[in-house]
Amino acid sequence: MKAMVLAAGLGKRLRPITDHIPKPLVPVHGKVLIDYALDHLRDAGIREIVVNSSYKAEMLEAHLRKRRDVTIAVSYEIEPLETGGGIAKALAMLGAEPFIAMNSDTICVDGTEPALQRLMKLWDDEHMDVLMLLHPREKAIGFSGAGDFDMGVDGRIRRRQGEHAPYIFTGVQMLHPRLFAHCAAGAFSMNVLYDRLRGADGYYSRIGTLVHDGDWLHVGDAAGLAEAEVYFSQI
Repeated sequence: MKAMVLAAGLGKRLRPITDHIPKPLVPVHGKVLIDYALDHLRDAGIREIVVNSSYKAEMLEAHLRKRRDVTIAVSYEIEPLETGGGIAKALAMLGAEPFIAMNSDTICVDGTEPALQRLMKLWDDEHMDVLMLLHPREKAIGFSGAGDFDMGVDGRIRRRQGEHAPYIFTGVQMLHPRLFAHCAAGAFSMNVLYDRLRGADGYYSRIGTLVHDGDWLHVGDAAGLAEAEVYFSQI
């Protein structure tokens, strides 16, 4: 299996740190953000990885060249193409089979079983185009948002209906390339593709879910970075 790490964002919410370095190179407890993602993939046996780059790309790519334990291909973007556009641009590097996609500004700490292995075991090629790793909102570290999804009794999800939703999308998912059929070129969010799968009742078809049983840290802003430092200093 191959994987993609999304690392082309501008990191505006982490300024002034990201005035000088790209967000994936922000250090958290002595290790830069993107290395948490790359190590997670390596430990799951995934050694062929695509990383997209844009903002301060030369610094990020210099760091990636130091990795000898995985094979990394870089998908360069003149301007960041957002989540959907970035993956769509890199599809030729990812091949025709399902692949893992991960954000580079979140950190998943495994629970009883490695999260990526749980995802790969649960994948159902006949019934899924997407398999999302979700996390309970009240257990998230460094996250102050309202949550993303409600979940029905049958396990299907829909967008938040009330003031809060119980589940957050972790940024970790399995995707089938067929999801990107007929998508537009250029920048667009993955939400555009998810919403193609939304039914009249608001619930999504062909999107499977797995609830993360470990810890999840969001390092998207200064407060999240501070919380992550505290977390790792205590374990």
